[in-house]
Amino acid sequence: MKTLIKYILLLYLFLFFTNVIAQQATKEVRNILSFEEYIGYVKQQHPLLKSANLKLTVGEANLLKARGGFDPKIEVDYNRKKFKNIEYYDELNTVFKIPTWYGVEFKANFEENTGEFLNPNLQVPEGGLYSAGVSFSVLQGLLMNDRMATLKKAKFFLEQSKAERDLRINNLIYEASIAYFEWFKAYNEELIYNSFLENAETRFLGVKRSVEEGEKAAIDSIEAKIIVKNRELNLAAAELKKRKASLQVSNYIWLNDIPLEIEKNIIPELPKEEIVLSSLSLGEASTIVNHPKMRSISAKINSLDIDKRLKKNKLLPKLDLQYNFLTQDNNTFNSFNTANYKAGVAFSVPLFLRKERGNVKLANLKLQEANFKRSEMSLRLQNKIDAAKQEISSLQEQNMLVEIIVSDYKLLLGAEERKFELGESSLFLINTREQKLIEILLKENDLKVKSLNANASMYNALGISEEVF
Repeated sequence: MKTLIKYILLLYLFLFFTNVIAQQATKEVRNILSFEEYIGYVKQQHPLLKSANLKLTVGEANLLKARGGFDPKIEVDYNRKKFKNIEYYDELNTVFKIPTWYGVEFKANFEENTGEFLNPNLQVPEGGLYSAGVSFSVLQGLLMNDRMATLKKAKFFLEQSKAERDLRINNLIYEASIAYFEWFKAYNEELIYNSFLENAETRFLGVKRSVEEGEKAAIDSIEAKIIVKNRELNLAAAELKKRKASLQVSNYIWLNDIPLEIEKNIIPELPKEEIVLSSLSLGEASTIVNHPKMRSISAKINSLDIDKRLKKNKLLPKLDLQYNFLTQDNNTFNSFNTANYKAGVAFSVPLFLRKERGNVKLANLKLQEANFKRSEMSLRLQNKIDAAKQEISSLQEQNMLVEIIVSDYKLLLGAEERKFELGESSLFLINTREQKLIEILLKENDLKVKSLNANASMYNALGISEEVF
């Protein structure tokens, strides 16, 4: 009976501790912040992304403002003068204008003027005078004018704003990715030092026991203790480095415009290559032409080209024509005829055109400078992409080599430990082998993070920026 109770108690304790371990394992999984989840938070919640969209809103507002230059307009001009019961004049002039693309403006007008001292030019029939007509520029301002140029430049400015918005998003995602990878590097360093600290502490206790039993000299325990303290020092530095890296990552984690801080129990993980490629959209085809910097400067060049065309158009003489049909009866459209009209011609041209020619020359120089800058930028971006590709390829080969070296160092350390147990080796040789293994593990950790950083650099070089809202 006692034996049965004993077995039941043992079974209960086994199940209890198994459940506790399972809960701890589950809790540890929940405390992992994956790269995919982290980048998702950055793309959806970071305030700089919302700020980047404001740049686009500014471009849309400028475009709306430029389109306002073609809005229909109503003008009312009323003047009256009365002195000592004498009405000198009472003038009313209303105009409805409709501007169009090629400098043509349609307008309708109503005039009603009275008074004893009215200017004879302003005299109209009783009941007022109606007119309908058109005014336009024949030479300067026909194919290109200020309103047309402003609207076209506003459209290119909107494209430039989109490109700058995409560039800001790309840089933010790139910097956030680098911060996460550095956090993983610091966390992994902490694991390495912590693991070898445990080895050093176990070895120190064994050596200390051997010294107490008289099997080893006291100096051996001092050497083992020095190793423990060195490992503790390295671990403390690694913990500080990890904490600083986690705070850097916290700069990119927001929720509903509230900054979040990474707790100590939250850890990163090494993301798989396909996760990194998917999170950074590196699997999609992208060209230099689509790079935000190239799109921005192309939009700027198009805007400068419009400005140059406007300046060249101003070399032409001004020849403005207007023609208005007149009638005092607005009830029937047939009352307008060519016998009653008001027409005008305005012509002007500078004799030397020095101002206009100077403006054209300056516009050409700005356009040439922008084209040179685009060529230089295209070359620089292509070289940056090629360098990122070569770095990724080289690091893949280095990671394969370092894995082999790590495996060999582990074999050497294991063999040295067995020799030490048999009394054929020394503590110094064990520590030397272990230190070499630590160095190569840190090197392996560094190369893994460099490979991740290289993918992030490729993302930045390509200027990828998907819609995040």
